[in-house]
Amino acid sequence: MKTKIYLFLLLLNISAVFAQEQKMTDAEIASFKQDVNVVSKKIKTLSTDFVQYKHMDFLSKDIETSGKMIFKEPSLLQWQYKKPYNYSIVFKNGKILINDEGKKSAVDIGNSKIFARINKLIVGSVSGNMFDDKEFTISYFKLKGQNLAKFIPKDATLKKYIKQIELTFDKEEATVVQVKLLESSEDYTRIVLKNKVINAKIDDSVFTN
Repeated sequence: MKTKIYLFLLLLNISAVFAQEQKMTDAEIASFKQDVNVVSKKIKTLSTDFVQYKHMDFLSKDIETSGKMIFKEPSLLQWQYKKPYNYSIVFKNGKILINDEGKKSAVDIGNSKIFARINKLIVGSVSGNMFDDKEFTISYFKLKGQNLAKFIPKDATLKKYIKQIELTFDKEEATVVQVKLLESSEDYTRIVLKNKVINAKIDDSVFTN
């Protein structure tokens, strides 16, 4: 009897996993990519609230931070962390500008291929325009009301820092609602985007850090 109950529970768990995540067919992948590319081309500006969860294997609870992200094409991007501290990062003109509660610093992206690639990944994940088969091995899945794209970097150096990127898209809007960055260890960062405002007027001065 115990064996039968165990097998029944195991089948339920397997069914739940498959119900949550199913591989797309080639036709579904083509349709999904087309929808995302059509929407991403229309996005000139984007502002959204976000909650970031940093999972570290040795901690019992994820580190939670929140704030606002602002994007303006082609590549102006700002992350404003407001809780539990004030910290902002701006990607602008080939540089990363950091403001840590008034203490400012800058990093030249051009001096690091890794920074350049990560910048491209972040901008692409926000706009949804990052389906580059040359850079990544990409797999596509269906979820309830959502679509999921998993990106594994082909570049060995980048792979040391980022093992996999997972982008979750709202099925109706075809925009990114969650970004998950899996590191080479078991640690990962999960960013949930909400309250998106698309194509509102945003002045360049917003990206002064």
